[in-house]
Amino acid sequence: MDDNARQTACNRSYIVRGLCVVLFVSNLLLSAEGRIGPDTARPGARSLMDAHNCYPYFEWWPDRIDRALSSGTPLAIEQDLYWYTEAKTGHGRSVLTHGSPVSGNEPTMRDYFFERVRPIVQKALREGNRGSWPVITLNLDLKSEEPEHLAAIWNLLTEYRDWVSTATRSADIHRVEPLDVKPILVLTGQSEAQKVAFYDQRPVGSELFVFGAAPTNVKDPLAKPEILEPNPADNYHRWWNNPWDVVEAGGPSVAGPWTAEKNGRLTELVTYAHKQGLWIRFYTLDGAKPAELSCRGWFRSYNFGSRAAVDLRWRAAVNAGVDYIATDQYEDLADLLRKHTAAQAPN
Repeated sequence: MDDNARQTACNRSYIVRGLCVVLFVSNLLLSAEGRIGPDTARPGARSLMDAHNCYPYFEWWPDRIDRALSSGTPLAIEQDLYWYTEAKTGHGRSVLTHGSPVSGNEPTMRDYFFERVRPIVQKALREGNRGSWPVITLNLDLKSEEPEHLAAIWNLLTEYRDWVSTATRSADIHRVEPLDVKPILVLTGQSEAQKVAFYDQRPVGSELFVFGAAPTNVKDPLAKPEILEPNPADNYHRWWNNPWDVVEAGGPSVAGPWTAEKNGRLTELVTYAHKQGLWIRFYTLDGAKPAELSCRGWFRSYNFGSRAAVDLRWRAAVNAGVDYIATDQYEDLADLLRKHTAAQAPN
């Protein structure tokens, strides 16, 4: 073999080895993404519109989920669940409602949420763009916690396990296992009963389908963040759910003007949450006239009184990096978030 042929063979060898290294590294990165999830799943990665009370009240406003989904993904959707037992048969089921009285005509989460989002989830799975996952965060607000109710919720999530983000149940809850991120992420409340059902009773090494809110010390809503929430994220408690009165005394209905001091308080809470490894949510930020509240079934206690007033808070929350901003004005906040994202995109 002459020198030129020898050099050519040598170059080919280097190229082959280089390609092997590239493929090896790429596989590692893909594997890592499968284990830890895309950047969008990490606390502080993005701000989402959280569709508050996204279900009908007494058969009124059944279009709420359609309104929420029409605003686009990614987003969060809140579903309130109550255990209804039929008087004649004793048969129970989980239904979507803000609480009693319950008629039994309320929709189930299977029909109203999971089957409604099926085309969105299947499209996400088909396209495989993990960088946008989760596309929907399902926020569960349980209005009753009977053991059979918690078991029914777990069984329903198990049926849709291919759609739902999971983590491995560790023997030590303080060992935070990575998320296997899917199109849906399921969050729930901070009660001990839910922790027992959704974490403690699960076998070590099994999959977790739902993650609880960190217990919060609410004696003084305006206390320092480390007093309100002293503990970092663990394998089950992965988010922090707050009423707005931890930012402004008394909450939206008595908030008054937005100030630099209040903005600093908001930023302090968000920065602390992310340092603790927690997603942070604030509820509920509305700004509407009284007539609109009445005809849409929105609550006065969540109302800042005008679109201009809530707009200031929405913008502040986005700038601070709040993960979930709960509102009843789905379309308006979603539009603000789209414009903010577009403004941040490189030219």
